[in-house]
Amino acid sequence: MFRLETEVDRERRRLLNRRLHEDNTAGSPEIRALRTAPAGRELPLEVWALDGHGQLAGGLTGRTWAHWLHVDLLWVDALHRGCGLGSQLLAEAERVAVTDRDCTRSRLETWDFQAPAFYRKRGYEVTGRVENYPPGVTEFTLAKQLGR
Repeated sequence: MFRLETEVDRERRRLLNRRLHEDNTAGSPEIRALRTAPAGRELPLEVWALDGHGQLAGGLTGRTWAHWLHVDLLWVDALHRGCGLGSQLLAEAERVAVTDRDCTRSRLETWDFQAPAFYRKRGYEVTGRVENYPPGVTEFTLAKQLGR
């Protein structure tokens, strides 16, 4: 017999994470090798664009792990859209990922009303899609080979 709980529990989450990490390491020789290599350490990557007054005009947040750049967020203020700032932010993140962190691929998620066309123009290819996530919206996963 088991008792199921739905409460948020930080300590249990840490324990769960540690146990899954241990099981994944034990279950995969590739993951096991990666855990001992420099690329096995997840590192944040952030690129910020400030306007002439020092205010945030745009930014990109992500992380690198396992020779991959994962772009989490990319945003440009409406006043600065259409001038190439988003492309500059993405290119700089990719440059840092390749040059400083030995990344070979990049991935991200975006919704259909956001920027799938923007990313495709920059060499990203759709690798997956989830319809109605959230309802009425399609989420895309895109990936790109870096350094070519």
